[in-house]
Amino acid sequence: MQEPTMLILTALATRPLHGYGIIQAVGTLSDGEVTLRPGTLYGALDRLADQSLIAVDREEAVDGRLRRYYRLTDTGAQALTAEADRLRRRAAAAESQLRTRAGSLPHALPGTP
Repeated sequence: MQEPTMLILTALATRPLHGYGIIQAVGTLSDGEVTLRPGTLYGALDRLADQSLIAVDREEAVDGRLRRYYRLTDTGAQALTAEADRLRRRAAAAESQLRTRAGSLPHALPGTP
């Protein structure tokens, strides 16, 4: 799973959001490292909906424009959980390798004395 996809799913994990809300949440979740452009976001939302990872929650008119809210589906939550587990295993492997690296400073890793 690509990082922007994971961040979109993460943004929708707690509540439905509209496009601009997703863009803002992804920026916050990534500490500003990932910036989604509207064209990229809506292409990703269409793809994620086709994969049944997200669904349209509702639509409402705001200032004469239609605002569509998206929500995470149960399938999307399962995919996000699996990805978080995968990343956790990769991070643990990296930390383990760094601890065994010659000349490393074990105290520099979080959770190490």
